[in-house]
Amino acid sequence: MGWWQAILLGIVQGLTEFLPVSSSGHLMIARELFGVEAEGFLDFTVMVHFGTVLSTVVVFWGVISSLLKGFFKFRYNDETDYVCKIIVSMIPVFVVGMFLKDKVEALFGDSLTTVAICLVVTAVLLMLSDMDIPGQIRRKSGRVAESSHRNGISYLQALVVGLGQAIAVAPGLSRSGTTIATGLITGVKRSVMAEFSFLMVLVPILGEQLLDMLKHAISGEAGMATGVGVLPLALGFISAFISGLFACKVMVALVKKSKLRWFAVYCAVVAAAIFIFA
Repeated sequence: MGWWQAILLGIVQGLTEFLPVSSSGHLMIARELFGVEAEGFLDFTVMVHFGTVLSTVVVFWGVISSLLKGFFKFRYNDETDYVCKIIVSMIPVFVVGMFLKDKVEALFGDSLTTVAICLVVTAVLLMLSDMDIPGQIRRKSGRVAESSHRNGISYLQALVVGLGQAIAVAPGLSRSGTTIATGLITGVKRSVMAEFSFLMVLVPILGEQLLDMLKHAISGEAGMATGVGVLPLALGFISAFISGLFACKVMVALVKKSKLRWFAVYCAVVAAAIFIFA
């Protein structure tokens, strides 16, 4: 992998990790377009994911710090409630990651056709999230006020959003798009999902990458820098971090104020291009 390929792939990861268009799917597409060899690419993927996790921590540091301070007061306050709901949201992806990850990867594989199909699913979810289904149901039933939950999300909604995250292990199915869309479809307000969806994925992403590194070490495979090289890994990390800072801030603003249907159109167009040209 050349230095320019590492930078471009890092930018792709940083932008698409937060935009609802699937980072894993776009990394696979970019790898094919740039002619990057598969050897060592898992190591590179781990590194750029760490870059985007760090960018999330930086963007939400104020919120994370406040949550931790409130949580360690050991009282059931708003912060403890929020952290507990994040923990509940992580249960499905924990089960999949610990017990079903290999089976899921074997089921979906890593072909571009799989990516295209999952991009179509992402597009459908994003379109549904813009339809305000809970609002339509309330209006038809004559109910005006929304049911209120502490911190704007219930434990059941947190679990359902977590199920969306667990399903998003398939390549091409956007993690951010699936969690945000699932939350909006179940009735969570946009302003709440804009933060919850990004905070809930921090630990699972870190855990997933650390698990891959651990399996790497146990299998006795070569060190991380062997397959790709130290410079490409460093450049990929830096470019993913910088582009991730930008994309994270942009996506939070978009979720709060804008519709997601244009991302749905984009996912559908990319899927169609793969079906036609791949």
